[in-house]
Amino acid sequence: MTLLRALVTRKPIGAVGAAIVLVLLVVAVFADRLAPQHFNETSLTDALQPPSRAHWFGTDELGRDLYSRILYGAQVSMTVGLAATAVAVLLGAAIGIVSGYFGRGVDLALQRVVDAWLAFPGLVMVIALLVLLGPGLGSVILALGISQAFPQSRIIRGATLVVREHAYIEASRASGASHGRVLLRHVLPNVVAPIIVSASTYVSFVILIEAAVSFLGYGVPPPRPSWGGMLSATGRSYMVRAPWLSVFPGLALTLAIFAFNVLGDALRDLLDPRLRAA
Repeated sequence: MTLLRALVTRKPIGAVGAAIVLVLLVVAVFADRLAPQHFNETSLTDALQPPSRAHWFGTDELGRDLYSRILYGAQVSMTVGLAATAVAVLLGAAIGIVSGYFGRGVDLALQRVVDAWLAFPGLVMVIALLVLLGPGLGSVILALGISQAFPQSRIIRGATLVVREHAYIEASRASGASHGRVLLRHVLPNVVAPIIVSASTYVSFVILIEAAVSFLGYGVPPPRPSWGGMLSATGRSYMVRAPWLSVFPGLALTLAIFAFNVLGDALRDLLDPRLRAA
């Protein structure tokens, strides 16, 4: 409650981002009830209709209601963004905390694996994982989560290195506490704030990467709509004849990325002790 109050009073733009994120989550959960039509309901007589009272965002080349498809696309973007970020945070936290806490040989071995992974472009690694895992929503979540876990681990490792040098860590070791107890009781609670900040920032990046792989044809297979897939399939083909097919999915994608970015920046300012003191 204190964090929410500080977000509203001290970071109003972040509060706006949080409100937009909340709306997107509600839309994603209740898209079946909010959408006037099913995402794959076709009507060739209504193909490529411009925005009107019957179809707020117009229709695509098969006569499907674009407004309904964008609402259903929010399900894909929110599910992929949140679930893939959760996978990245869990895997990245495990790598970063173990690497930073134990140091020496363990740290050296894990960081060389991280360096080797980061040597390749992120989008190339995502596409390679999707080729191995096959098409589907679960494959997209797993591929994006794994690819983002290694950059996450660097942030968490840095926070762990700072926490490891505190006196209470040495006191816990001297009292006979096991490594597992020290990690769970002392290290993990003190790196939660950096984890939350990095996770809130990475959600927007994951949504953008999902849109990119969907645009390239490696994302969630049709007919299930995703914002990136809508930009690639019909938006690019009918960009001049029916510009609403690319404008509205692009605006939805921009709004989601903006909301998560400003929310992540606000949480960083509120949770980072150095910035909070300043």
